[in-house]
Amino acid sequence: MTTVVLADDEALLRKALAALLPLEGEITVLAEAKDGEDAVAATLRHEPDVLVIDLEMPGVDGLGAVERIRRARPEQVILMLTRHARPGVLRKALKLGVQGFVSKSAEPAHITTVIKALHEGRRWIDPDVSALAVVDDCPLTDREIDVLRATAEGFSVADMAGRLHLAQGTVRNYLSNAMQKTQTRTRHHAARYAREHDWL
Repeated sequence: MTTVVLADDEALLRKALAALLPLEGEITVLAEAKDGEDAVAATLRHEPDVLVIDLEMPGVDGLGAVERIRRARPEQVILMLTRHARPGVLRKALKLGVQGFVSKSAEPAHITTVIKALHEGRRWIDPDVSALAVVDDCPLTDREIDVLRATAEGFSVADMAGRLHLAQGTVRNYLSNAMQKTQTRTRHHAARYAREHDWL
């Protein structure tokens, strides 16, 4: 039996998966989470074999949640569900040790297969997800992407410095570099430009 925590802000999809996954195979859903904060709390409380988490959620997104879970449970197996597999995001998720990526449009039977594969210690990236990851024309560094993502989420420079464990001057340098590379006048325009080009 494989135990799972499901994290997705789309209630309909989350409830459907919670109902269907146990029917597809020997899977027990220990808890459901509606956002990143809930996902961190539920994972640390229930310690599932596999965390199935949506990439895009309000507040703390999938990557933010994974980062926090990794600090507390470095061995946690994670399957990320995604609609938009942006190259920069996939790169960051892989660096955080996410073992599997599946499209949100996948059949429950396929998701069950992948959950079991990850539980057995294998890795899995759906072909349509990996194809998108290969196309990478992003000129931004990982740190520049981090500060633009934080900008897009509405954080101030001081907040970003605290969240990213950087000096405020360093954050400003990264923002300045990102604005030059995107040829924009403000950090908010740079974040919008990067998002429109699927770099965030």
